[in-house]
Amino acid sequence: MRVVATILVCVTSLAQNAKPTRPDPKAIAIAQREAIASRTFRQGDASGFTRARENFTSDGWKDFIKHMEGFLDEKGAPTFTSNFVGSHDAKLLDEKDGLLHLRIPGTLTQSSNLGRTTYRAAIEVYVLRSRAGDEKAGKIQRLEQITCAGASTSCQ
Repeated sequence: MRVVATILVCVTSLAQNAKPTRPDPKAIAIAQREAIASRTFRQGDASGFTRARENFTSDGWKDFIKHMEGFLDEKGAPTFTSNFVGSHDAKLLDEKDGLLHLRIPGTLTQSSNLGRTTYRAAIEVYVLRSRAGDEKAGKIQRLEQITCAGASTSCQ
């Protein structure tokens, strides 16, 4: 019984003295820049649109393209122009299973031949936490666009 108590005291002491690892602010800034770049593209510019591909994991890119279905022409170019402007720096919402969950509030303007619309919006981005030697580190695993109306706080 005394051995178990000693081990428990040691483990508890280690847990209390362990400093939680904080995400690197530089990594968060890079994730913010990449997420905004993925929501900023020009109608008819396939190469500009697909340039964002390198910032995603392969599954993240497949999911992103799936959400763009119906808004890409036969060459893979967007059928509208999109411009996201952040109003604040990314906010870390959660860190779980090696993913940083960030929210970037801002304004989204989308336009096409039919017209132009501006929304209060936010980008929810899940990015792989940076690890030394990990080629997927810093890549976007999932990206969701949120539009807000009225007093909604989802875009703050």
